[in-house]
Amino acid sequence: MSPARARTSADAIVGAGRALLERGGLEAVTMQAVADAVGVRAPSLYKRFAGRPALIRAIADDVAAELGAVIAPSLAIEDPAEAVRVLADRYRAFAHRSPGAYQLLFTNLLPEANPSAEANAAAAAGLLLLTERLVGRSRALEAARLLTAFAHGFVSMELAGAFRLGGDVDEAYRFAIDSIVEGLGVTGRRG
Repeated sequence: MSPARARTSADAIVGAGRALLERGGLEAVTMQAVADAVGVRAPSLYKRFAGRPALIRAIADDVAAELGAVIAPSLAIEDPAEAVRVLADRYRAFAHRSPGAYQLLFTNLLPEANPSAEANAAAAAGLLLLTERLVGRSRALEAARLLTAFAHGFVSMELAGAFRLGGDVDEAYRFAIDSIVEGLGVTGRRG
């Protein structure tokens, strides 16, 4: 094994990339910056990752796995409406804790840098299970997309400081999630 391979791991490289992402955005995640962060020369990273797109994909997969783990506890809640509310709160908290990582999941990347299909499916699995419990299998995907679109839009605006009219932003989020969940519950009972 080469000295560089022995001195660093894929996990350490991904961790360094995530730290750079949080500090400086996606532009800060360069092969040179990551190599500097883990204490190797940039060419050594190519022993673990084919290039920057592969590294970005590994970071995005790691973020998707973390998000899936963050929302997983909501699956244990018996009432599906309450479970969705808890999931929405945990999703929002994750975005606030790791805004760079969160935004990476919704960035238009090169295809080879996007999170893998497996990582996306794993991250969405919990939400799909909960929406199926709420509205039934035939509408679970649509309900999951509605919830994701709202939560992402709200959180993105919040992270950008776009709510400037005053009022309680936490209360606005709860009101909207409650309204969506109640509407989905009615739709599910009809469907």
